[in-house]
Amino acid sequence: MQLDDDDFDLFGLPRRFEQDAAAVGARWRTLLAEVHPDRFVSEGAQAQRLAMQWSVRINEAHRRLKDPLARAAYLCELNGEPIHAEDNTAMPTAFLMQQMEWRESLDDATTLAEVEALASAVSAHRVHALRELRALLDEQHNHAAAAQHVRALMFVDRFASDVDQRLEALEP
Repeated sequence: MQLDDDDFDLFGLPRRFEQDAAAVGARWRTLLAEVHPDRFVSEGAQAQRLAMQWSVRINEAHRRLKDPLARAAYLCELNGEPIHAEDNTAMPTAFLMQQMEWRESLDDATTLAEVEALASAVSAHRVHALRELRALLDEQHNHAAAAQHVRALMFVDRFASDVDQRLEALEP
């Protein structure tokens, strides 16, 4: 193991989108147990600092590997297609129209049932989009198209967060 190994190599996992969440979690716990700074108390401060670096690196990798959207973005980057979400916001017209419709629906929603229905629609869209992302990454190996899907899903996740906030405000 090297600190600069990619997350998949670090965790001993195949470099693919589809991952077993339980296996990722189990490997994370195993790796953290191996490098816990308390195991290096007798070896001095330098060994403990190195163990702390390893702990940080393992936690960083785990954060990316357990989150489907972060994992997809990471796979795109590893395959030469960085997301560049902050400066590449171009989206297909149909996607933008859907976003506008959702925003209007959220703005117009006055009841808990209306917001719950919107939350359900957004959740279903996200599930479908993640399936498409899996196919793009694991089957088609089309990282450029996957990067576009990741950027779109980032918009969807932000909107879902807005819907969740509205739900919380409407709940008794």
